[in-house]
Amino acid sequence: MNMLYNSDSFAVVQFQIPGDAVVPEHSNLMRGGYEIVDKFARKEIYIEGALAESFKLGVQALIETSPSEDELDEYIGRFSALMQQPLVFH
Repeated sequence: MNMLYNSDSFAVVQFQIPGDAVVPEHSNLMRGGYEIVDKFARKEIYIEGALAESFKLGVQALIETSPSEDELDEYIGRFSALMQQPLVFH
């Protein structure tokens, strides 16, 4: 588990599955995924597979432009519409 991003609006955590758990026919997709938390809406989503790969590629492309925090939040905010899981603190 790696905290990749944490702003006033969002948090992004990466989860990775060890290499021995990779399914050969899907080896081109990242194993594991990302948990994205919208702090204001108090909702979260866990994405994996093709959606996680698309998220990663979008972030990598954005990073090449030296984005501001607002620009990163705007990109991550595109995934807020998918969030259905309410955020629960333990």
